[in-house]
Amino acid sequence: MSQSDNPADPFKKALSEATRVIADDPELGIVFTVDPSGMTADQMRLPQVSRRMTKDEVMLARGTADALALKRRYHDPAIHQRYLPSGQMALDLYEAMETARCEAVGARAMPGTASNIDAKIDYEASRKGYHQITKPTEAPLAVAAGYMIRQLATGRELPEGAQNVLDLWRDYLEGSAAETLPDLENCLEDQTAFARFARRVIEDLGYGDQLGDDPDEMDDEEQPEQAQDEPEEAESSGDEDQDAQEDDSQPEQDQDATDDPTEAEVSMDDSADSDMDEQTEMPEGEAPLEPPPPAPVSEADPNYDVFSTDFDEIIDATDLAEPVELERLRAYLDQQLEPLKGAVSRLANKLQRRLQAQQNRSWEFDLEEGILDAGRLARVVANPTTPLSFKVEKDTEFRDTVVTLLLDNSGSMRGRPISIAAICADVLARTLERCAVKVEILGFTTRAWKGGQSRERWLKEGRSQLPGRLNDLRHIIYKSADAPWRRSRDNLGLMMKEGLLKENIDGEALEWAHRRMVVRPEARKILMVISDGAPVDDSTLSVNPANYLEKHLRDVIAMIERRRQVELMAIGIGHDVTRYYDRAVTITDVEQLAGAMTEQLASLFDTDKRARARFLGLKRAS
Repeated sequence: MSQSDNPADPFKKALSEATRVIADDPELGIVFTVDPSGMTADQMRLPQVSRRMTKDEVMLARGTADALALKRRYHDPAIHQRYLPSGQMALDLYEAMETARCEAVGARAMPGTASNIDAKIDYEASRKGYHQITKPTEAPLAVAAGYMIRQLATGRELPEGAQNVLDLWRDYLEGSAAETLPDLENCLEDQTAFARFARRVIEDLGYGDQLGDDPDEMDDEEQPEQAQDEPEEAESSGDEDQDAQEDDSQPEQDQDATDDPTEAEVSMDDSADSDMDEQTEMPEGEAPLEPPPPAPVSEADPNYDVFSTDFDEIIDATDLAEPVELERLRAYLDQQLEPLKGAVSRLANKLQRRLQAQQNRSWEFDLEEGILDAGRLARVVANPTTPLSFKVEKDTEFRDTVVTLLLDNSGSMRGRPISIAAICADVLARTLERCAVKVEILGFTTRAWKGGQSRERWLKEGRSQLPGRLNDLRHIIYKSADAPWRRSRDNLGLMMKEGLLKENIDGEALEWAHRRMVVRPEARKILMVISDGAPVDDSTLSVNPANYLEKHLRDVIAMIERRRQVELMAIGIGHDVTRYYDRAVTITDVEQLAGAMTEQLASLFDTDKRARARFLGLKRAS
């Protein structure tokens, strides 16, 4: 057998064998790939190691291998699934803490794995810029919770970037879960006990509403029912034996009884009535087939009511108009805003220059694949036996960011405000896409004026008191985050469509946009709302308290800012939105919108605190 020419192959072979031993799975398949690291039922994917075998490559591969192998060894998927929360934030916390538990238990049993995993943590924290952040909102809470569990369980210092994240979140984590954290030591090596511990921590942090049903309580409810069933079966068995004896002793009487079909039918009816009586007398809540209560419409306020969601719609812009009509509307939009496009483009170019100036592009050289490194071709010409050299651009912070623009599509925006909002969203999407920042553009309105089909149903069903939201929502997706700008360009022309803009229910729209963002894989999420007024829907407000929609909007904003998964900001057009949003700016002239949008976004990406404060121009609510 000929020996491999790749000097990294012996290392890969040794690492593969060691990983199988740590995972206690001799049949585990291991591959080294440029795809994201991970694990399936029978295979593990590890980071690629090039011929050069740099220290960073080797340490990352070893750390990733050890982390995945320890999870393979100490993690039971069935137990994990049993206690799995239902909400996204609670799920992220649960997953992060369980991963930290597996790695901590492994570090105790096999101390050599600890330094390798530290190298992996250091690499990931550096890639995401955690050593540079200064505010807890710049790092996910779930990541900090995982770091906290790892440090408490092992007593080891974290790498610089990870330690910075934990320090920023420490007061909140330890203050909220002060009574629960001391129990960590007693449950670390028992996954079931740790899952219960993790759920208590999640509840302490304010996400108990996302945990779903407690599986332990469900078991406790099922056991008494089973215990009650057993005596009934015993009694039933005794009755059957007694009936059998009576049948033997009085065969003629039984024969006469069964010969009369009328009596047989009456007997069956009496039995059915008896069963119905038993069901009627059963205490409320003990019926075995009783459906669970419906989930609340709003996570921010479970008491927020909606009369009917049957007529609501989430729809793509392409489904509201034919391609030809969208093209015509887009041309109309361009024509209407021709004088303004130059100013908007200049602002967009300014934003792009500021973003690109901070990206500090860097490359990894002497790789086996990637982009051909033209600067090293001379040595290949000089010595044709020299292998070609490739390079790969390193990831930057901006590649891990998504921005959502949520546009008010209410009737009060008709005319120049909606035109400028559309063209600004279009230009910003194009600009940010050039800087490798993904952009989503959403709109919200209602399907009808003054209620629509929801109100008609309410009228037919007797006009119940305080019915809640009483109109049909229409949430529009103009551009999804993963769709390229060129394919979505015409969609923004839909805002020019006559009859589209109606009423605005901001709270539910904001919660919808937030739900879409939290499931995104990007580490940083920015949500910008553009509106010209408070939530207004005549049908809803005519039969509910006057502040019904406004209160829900405040509750949603409070939830988003409390959970800290998304950075929220708002721009009010001729309307003071600072009374709702902590991070907001109000413009009095719609012509200022382009500048406000670009400056707001640029300020978020500015690493200089003083520059951020200068450009943000925020007006906080007093």
